[in-house]
Amino acid sequence: MTLPLDATTRYGFIAVLPDPASIRATVRLAEDLRFDSLWVGDHIAFAVPILDPLLQLAQAAAHSERLQFGTSVYLLPLRHPTPVAKQVATLDHLCGGRLIFGVGVGGEFPREYEACGVPVRERGARLSEAIPLLRRLWSGEPVASDGRFYPFPEVRLLPRPVQRGGPPIWCGGRTPKALERIAHMADGWLSYVVTPEMYREGLVAIARAAEQAGRAIERFGTGHLLFARIDDSHERALDTATAHLSQRYAMDFRKPAARYAALGRPADVAEKIAAFHAAGVRHILLDHVGPAKERDAQLERFAVEVRPLLSGL
Repeated sequence: MTLPLDATTRYGFIAVLPDPASIRATVRLAEDLRFDSLWVGDHIAFAVPILDPLLQLAQAAAHSERLQFGTSVYLLPLRHPTPVAKQVATLDHLCGGRLIFGVGVGGEFPREYEACGVPVRERGARLSEAIPLLRRLWSGEPVASDGRFYPFPEVRLLPRPVQRGGPPIWCGGRTPKALERIAHMADGWLSYVVTPEMYREGLVAIARAAEQAGRAIERFGTGHLLFARIDDSHERALDTATAHLSQRYAMDFRKPAARYAALGRPADVAEKIAAFHAAGVRHILLDHVGPAKERDAQLERFAVEVRPLLSGL
């Protein structure tokens, strides 16, 4: 099987939207620089402050009639899928049907699972049970569940999302089990800390598993969250990325930053993105790694200095 990838390459960025003024300014920046999408991350408890993603996107959606909005990624196993189905359907209405629901299992911070009363070892199985439930709940038809984690009597959630069948569900993950889950039930793959070679191999594994399961895929989204820093040299960009990511993830991130991030001069960043495109990525999510006050300048440099180098993609 060959996965049906999008013909168009799209660019978005990870945003932090702490207050109404920042939301307005960030959406305006995305519009002015002709980005295609705006994404937010998710954690209950993290090494740095983080707000709820669905509430942030609900406010952001009020300020754009063009941008797509996405979660990268929503830790679905931390929540019961029934109220999540209602919240996401509501957000799809507020976004005008321009929502991508990226989901994943996390696990880097086990205590947030403990705080939610969810065993961290169950996160993969919970995600696999929750995804089909979301689609059934979004159908608008009566739904009951006798699942292991989420049993409930018959209910009917209305209104249905704007998008037929609900927002596309893109799954994160890079382990064999995660790729198999994507092949069996996801609408796309949203990767993180992989190389272009790993991405290409992952798509092959997804296609093979989908074919073995007898699943026919009409459209498949391919996204990648890419740490990025534009600077005068690779070494300076790496130093800045290391300081930022080590604080964010509470660990020494120099080696992962060197391996996975797009760092250096505009041509260096463009080269890394082109490699991901060749591997099958069609939606790049730039994650600014550096002081927050420099984010806007970095995004402007990408729009002015990097994106023209990618015009042939």
